[in-house]
Amino acid sequence: MLQFIREYLLAVQFFTRIPITGRLADWVGYSPEMLRASAAHFPGIGVVVGGAAAAVFALLQILLPDTPFTPLVAAVFSTIATVLLTGGFHEDGLADVADGLGGSYDRERALEIMKDSRVGAFGAMALVLALLCKVALLALLGSVELVTAAEAPSLFSGWYVCAALWTGHIVSRGLPLLVIRQLAHVGDTATSKSKPLADQISSSGLLIAFAWCFGALALASLLLDAVNLIVACSFSVVALLAMLRFFKRRLQGFTGDCLGTTQQVCEIAFYLGLAVSL
Repeated sequence: MLQFIREYLLAVQFFTRIPITGRLADWVGYSPEMLRASAAHFPGIGVVVGGAAAAVFALLQILLPDTPFTPLVAAVFSTIATVLLTGGFHEDGLADVADGLGGSYDRERALEIMKDSRVGAFGAMALVLALLCKVALLALLGSVELVTAAEAPSLFSGWYVCAALWTGHIVSRGLPLLVIRQLAHVGDTATSKSKPLADQISSSGLLIAFAWCFGALALASLLLDAVNLIVACSFSVVALLAMLRFFKRRLQGFTGDCLGTTQQVCEIAFYLGLAVSL
């Protein structure tokens, strides 16, 4: 259990801006092997990030006047909260992949472009469109729930979106681990941020990751309809399969940026699936 906690805190330290310092950092420790093992806790990062997003959305739903634009404003600020909490880690990966694969059909040239920290036209467009998709879908889900709440005033109008945010962030961080499992790492392992993750994730690591996901889905089923969750997860799985096929065809493998891209696409697909299921 102590090792479990240490690996989880290392994942929090690596994938969020939450400071793990002082004696706590000394106790957690660091090694490439520990960081590799911490990949099993990617979905656990979604517990923190999704929880923060849900809290911001719920708070603004309570504080702001009850208008048709309230879910839109709450969706914008909840998205800002996730970017601040993670430092735009996954969004950065999305922009790099869009620049690389959009900028060249040649594999080696695409990988070279992806290493450039500057954001190009394709990256900027991908970021804008991804953020618009998230905000629009969350606002849509919030608007649908407002109609329901009008018929049943005892229901909190934002509970559906809060549950969707929390679950979506967890599930979308579990699915990219299958990219590590199925594809070879093709980044520059000498400088890559994902160097400790270049090895294949173990079966036990996958079991831990999906235990996070199934636990979140079980809790979410207390608030969300099971059919809605099944449709949302199905959309995310389809998005994952599309990313796997795309990366295999264009890169013959994956880089760390590909994992961030997969997380973003699977998260958007989750919200889209929920919206369609309604």
